[in-house]
Amino acid sequence: MADRTRAVIDAHRGDRGALLPILHGLQAEFGYLDPALVPVLAKELNLSRADVHGVITFYPDFRSEPAGAMVVKLCRAEACQSVGADKLVAFAEQLLGGKLGQTTSDGAVTLEQVFCLGNCALGPAAQVDGLLYGRLDEGRLETLITGRTSETGHV
Repeated sequence: MADRTRAVIDAHRGDRGALLPILHGLQAEFGYLDPALVPVLAKELNLSRADVHGVITFYPDFRSEPAGAMVVKLCRAEACQSVGADKLVAFAEQLLGGKLGQTTSDGAVTLEQVFCLGNCALGPAAQVDGLLYGRLDEGRLETLITGRTSETGHV
């Protein structure tokens, strides 16, 4: 882990505002940002630990623990809320047995919220493993999460 961390830091050390590209690189490399990296980054970039921690916790896309095998991001912006996003969130939490921001105990699914996927005309919307879906209802969301298909065989 140390060698891979050093390689990411060295690749961006000369960048202006190197911390963000390094954080993105480390998350891409490891899937999350281990809290043990904070003092290393602070020392390498001559920043305080508070500065590094503040940047990591400010941006919701940075995670401090591994995500599940599937990541489901439910839009909570006003347009999606107006067409049932809150109901969809409640359903997803019940289906998965957890709350937004959590990963199922088996590590299969991480449920997150976002505040706009840019799919406002087709809300409620979600992003499942990087793919965007609109006009979701409980049945379609369950199909996306569990992998079950309808009689037509289409998700």
